[in-house]
This record gives sequence, structure tokens and C-alpha cells, in this order.
Amino acid sequence: MKSKTRIGIFGGSFNPIHNGHISIAEELLQTSFVDEIWFVISPQNPLKQGSDLWPDQLRYDIAAKALENHPSLKPCDVEFHLPKPSFMWTTLQELSKQYPDYQFVLLIGADNWLCFNRWYHWEDIMEKHEIGIYPRPGYDIDETTLPPSVRYFQTGLYDISSTEIRRRLKEGEPIDHLVPKEALSLI
Repeated sequence: MKSKTRIGIFGGSFNPIHNGHISIAEELLQTSFVDEIWFVISPQNPLKQGSDLWPDQLRYDIAAKALENHPSLKPCDVEFHLPKPSFMWTTLQELSKQYPDYQFVLLIGADNWLCFNRWYHWEDIMEKHEIGIYPRPGYDIDETTLPPSVRYFQTGLYDISSTEIRRRLKEGEPIDHLVPKEALSLI
């Protein structure tokens, strides 16, 4: 019997997606922990308030363009069709219902792991889904304390943020070294 295709769920605002996001995803793919990674674009993160989000469809279109040369990385708009705010538990349930032949694995940064117990239905997520953690600057993880269903991966650290990209755009500074060239025209 063939095992299920493992889809890594990389959630975020992607406001906009940048080279750091894509580099982390490519490194996680190389570990063989997942077969594909879906970038789930969130219309409203419950842990982030007062954000200056670009329109949902624009963020999706930018991600689609940025990922077009990465066949195992795909944009996903499932949260656009779910109640707001966007809770990962709801998203994972919906994806599991829509794609019963896939196994969904949550991919999060160390910063999110350290506040994971504040997530909606976090115990249920851990019970039903494996979790892969990637490093974030300033957030240390003690791998010896991780539950069996959680793995820590030593990916690179990327000093790029969507906030910095938006600031550079407002100031008229270049961003071509921070985002995929394919997406520049949309940004």
C-alpha cells in the first residue's frame, strides 16, 4: 500500500512572500519530511492585530507568481473561504476533508512553536498532525523537550521580513534582492 503524499502547510500572511520564505521551504523539502509545501495565505491571523494587509487576492497572485518555478511549492487560498479569523485547526480540518489522500504536516517557525499553546485547538493539532519547526533569529528551541510528533530542522536563518519590504516600497528603496524576480511586476 502506497503511503499518503505528505503536504507541508506553511501558513502566513505573506504580505508579500519573499526569498526567505521560499528558501526555508526549499530546505525543508530537501529533508524529505514532506513531499510538497503549500503556502496557506491567511486573510486574518488571530495572533496579529492591526496589520496593514494587502488585499487577499493580490497576496495570492504574488505568491503564485513567486512560486511558478518551484513545482513542489504551491500557493493555497483555502483560508479565504473559511470563517475569520483564520485558525490553523480549522484549516487543517478543511484540507483533510477536501484532500483525504494527503497527509498534512504543519510547518512553523520557532517563534510560533514557543507560543503554540496559545493556538486554537493546539492539542488537537498535535494529536492529528506532525509538526516541523524551522529556526527563527532570537528564538531558541531545546530539541530534547520536543514531543515525538514534532521535529526541528536546522534550516538557514534569513534576515528578510515582509514588514521591511513594505517599508522599502514606501521609501522608494529597491526590493529586487528580497523577492523573486517573477513577482516584482505584481509588487
